[in-house]
Amino acid sequence: MDAESWALWAEWGIVLAVLLGIALAIAVVAAVILALIGRRKTWPKALSARTRWPFRVTLLLIALLGASVVLPVDDGLRGVIQHALVIFIIVSGSWLMAQLFLFFVDTGSRKYRLADSDTFSARKIRTQLQIVRRLVIVVIVVVAAGTILMTFDAVRAVGASVLASAGIASIVAGLAAQSVLSNLFAGVQLAFSEAIRVGDVVVVQGEFGRINEITLSYVVLELWDQRTLVLPCTYFTTTPFENWTKLGRALLGTVYFDLDWRVPVDGVRDELDRVLADTDLWDGHSSGVQVTDAVGGLLQVRIVVSAADSGRLWDLRCLVRERIAAWVRTEVPDALPLQRVRLEPPFPGGDPVDASTGAGAGAGAGAGVGVGLGAPRREVVGRTGPDSAEQASGSGD
Repeated sequence: MDAESWALWAEWGIVLAVLLGIALAIAVVAAVILALIGRRKTWPKALSARTRWPFRVTLLLIALLGASVVLPVDDGLRGVIQHALVIFIIVSGSWLMAQLFLFFVDTGSRKYRLADSDTFSARKIRTQLQIVRRLVIVVIVVVAAGTILMTFDAVRAVGASVLASAGIASIVAGLAAQSVLSNLFAGVQLAFSEAIRVGDVVVVQGEFGRINEITLSYVVLELWDQRTLVLPCTYFTTTPFENWTKLGRALLGTVYFDLDWRVPVDGVRDELDRVLADTDLWDGHSSGVQVTDAVGGLLQVRIVVSAADSGRLWDLRCLVRERIAAWVRTEVPDALPLQRVRLEPPFPGGDPVDASTGAGAGAGAGAGVGVGLGAPRREVVGRTGPDSAEQASGSGD
């Protein structure tokens, strides 16, 4: 290598050293500024942790690209090196932009964690941030990939022809990706329509669960028995479903009992008050006992209780059902469900009563069971089950 070549390489080395020094100085200054701000606030530490490496890599690549201008090689090789550096800069810049965006999203999400805040606005913001986060990351990746492709001359020529036939291309793409695009738009719609939010309690396809995640294409439900149900976003925009927490997380639950007419309803109210006073599952907002029906010789007693969320409400309903059933069995056994059957003897001098129809065999025996016409009556009262002492009719949900 002659003296002139050494001089060219030395010149390139000096330029590279200067540019690397500038990049290092910028990185040090940024780190010092964040450290000074971090003495009073907590967010600079999180920002530094997310952006440290993409920021440094981007500065390094920019310095190398600047130094490549005076690189003592032939023009063809220099063009290849510069093209490669440009591609790497696009990748690292996209990485840096994505990390910056995720930092802002995560900083906002910390203010709306369900563990600390469970208000409407908190769940709405968390849902929207979750959708926007994925959408922006997809946009950044697509734009970066398109920018990289456009750095190639052949691709630019193809791109011009594609843009000329954009109408046909969009129709073909729309038909090919109809389901994907419909789910994508449905996910965005769910994020901003507030039909469902992260943390909502819903009943879908007969399954009771909580919204755990909303993506651009599907919704993840955590069911009550710890199973996971995954549904496309279009399901929630085209199919009816129950949202138990649309207007609030406090819920009302009911417990039904079918009891005998001799049940002391006021006694049930007093026992309910004692049960609720002994548990922290009840939120103290609502409770009540009502007789909602009287059919088939039984009274339908409805107990209404409230709880702060669906999990506590389920446990509270089970507790009320168990305690009230035990109280009926032990304190007021006469209130247990009974089956009453009235039997009447045959008329004097007439034909015996047919056990299957209740009518006399002769013309004079026209009365059925329950029509005495002055004849002596006998009432037989029996429990509805073989072990009636163990049966407290508490219907479920």
